[in-house]
Amino acid sequence: MKKYRYDAIPSRSARYAAMPTVHVKFREFRLENGLCVILRVDRSVPVVAVDVCYHVGSKNEKKGKTGFAHLFEHLMFEGSEHVLKGEFDHYISLAGGYNNAYTTEDVTNYYEVLPSSQLALALWLESDRMLKFTVTEEALTTQREVVKEEKRWRIDNRPYGDASEKLQELIFPIGQYHWPVIGSMDDLNAAGMDDVRHFYETYYTPDNAVLVVSGDIDEAEAEKLVRKYFTDIPRAKVLVPPVQFEDISLTKSVEKTLRGNVPAPAVLVAYKIPPEGSPEYYQLSQAAKILSDGNSSRLYKRLLYESQAASEFDVSIEGMEKAGVFLFSAFLAPGHTTEEVLAIFDEEIQRLKRSLVKPYEFEKARNSTLSSYVSRLSTNSGVADALAHYQTIFEDAGLINSEVERELSVTREGVKRASGDLLDQDRRVVLTYFPSENND
Repeated sequence: MKKYRYDAIPSRSARYAAMPTVHVKFREFRLENGLCVILRVDRSVPVVAVDVCYHVGSKNEKKGKTGFAHLFEHLMFEGSEHVLKGEFDHYISLAGGYNNAYTTEDVTNYYEVLPSSQLALALWLESDRMLKFTVTEEALTTQREVVKEEKRWRIDNRPYGDASEKLQELIFPIGQYHWPVIGSMDDLNAAGMDDVRHFYETYYTPDNAVLVVSGDIDEAEAEKLVRKYFTDIPRAKVLVPPVQFEDISLTKSVEKTLRGNVPAPAVLVAYKIPPEGSPEYYQLSQAAKILSDGNSSRLYKRLLYESQAASEFDVSIEGMEKAGVFLFSAFLAPGHTTEEVLAIFDEEIQRLKRSLVKPYEFEKARNSTLSSYVSRLSTNSGVADALAHYQTIFEDAGLINSEVERELSVTREGVKRASGDLLDQDRRVVLTYFPSENND
């Protein structure tokens, strides 16, 4: 039997590290009205994704007028000049496709995925609702109630549903990130037609949008269709007002305890970190993976295997345009306390600060980064979303090909340094949940 030296067998890390990256080729141009257009050809499947991203989110709102960005995500499906209420979804469905939208603190994004033969349909539909304000009082009233129901279903009546909202309020004590994306229901109730018209005319303009077409297209024909449907849409009459972003640093730990209809105690810990695109953001992204990715991660072994103090946990980061959040959450196992779970978490944070992570841990985190990157760009919709994101937030769609290298260039020393500088126990938010005393 032939014997192999151990060092001659490719390691798991080496196999993952050899995974090819994805290089996305695309072409970018602008129409005279300011609309940024990105075309990307991929003939592997007869499908096309169309993505329209407006650079407006809850960050663009003002106190007393919150929730408008998310409300418009709903209103834009209420019909446009040539498309009646309910027909947008109907057209896409009949064409064999699907569509959706989402709103964040920074952007509002609309997308369709459908057979490539139906590209003209998607472009016509998107251009029609960019062209002209057509919101009616009936639509405004209807969608106000839809948003209220969404809040009741997703936040108010779901166990731990308000956790994100509560954390956001505490970690951003003032400013545009203080209020949730869904906004205040009182603000939406007070909104009138003049308010929503002003919001639309300010932000839903071609010079505040990015249009991405990705998939099985003929590039010249796709450009022709884009120009046909979008060229005549006028640019904004006034420039989009710049966001005068406000925020203050936490000077001490903030702790809050909530009781409610939850099945088990839970603890969440949030730290404010620099925004997506900063070196510290990528350093802490690797730290989060080292703590939580897979059965061999530090916190999996401590919380789920050794102590069995938690039934479930997660460590993640959220990157926004002006700031970021490093978040730990854990649901307690019966017979254990939030203090016990928090102590284990703090011990592992201190380990990150004291010494360099092990090389095998570091390689595992890097491989996870690369795998996620390849997975994200495995579909036309994923590519379209990424191109729109990088162009909208950073004005550089080319980051789709280089941004992963920034994260992969993070060093073990960088992880240690960022953890020490930013994961400060005296400048964080700790939110704990307990079942109501009258819960069964």
